[in-house]
Amino acid sequence: MTVQTRVKERAEEQASAMTSDQQAMIRMVANDLHRLNQSVMKAVDAGVSIELVRSARHHGGEGNWGDLLIPVIVTQGRG
Repeated sequence: MTVQTRVKERAEEQASAMTSDQQAMIRMVANDLHRLNQSVMKAVDAGVSIELVRSARHHGGEGNWGDLLIPVIVTQGRG
């Protein structure tokens, strides 16, 4: 069994324990992360180094939390 298959199976197991609203929110986060990753790759290709750093942790009040990120950007000198 490959690592990718195990990750997919684990994600499916976790999703089956979520409400439809929770699943919709996870899909939204996944889509936004995909767009973020594309933007990071474009910025790197344009000559910028980017590190994503946790700036805070949001707590939902019922034991749920999520990391909030900020980009640390370093432009590379040209020439």
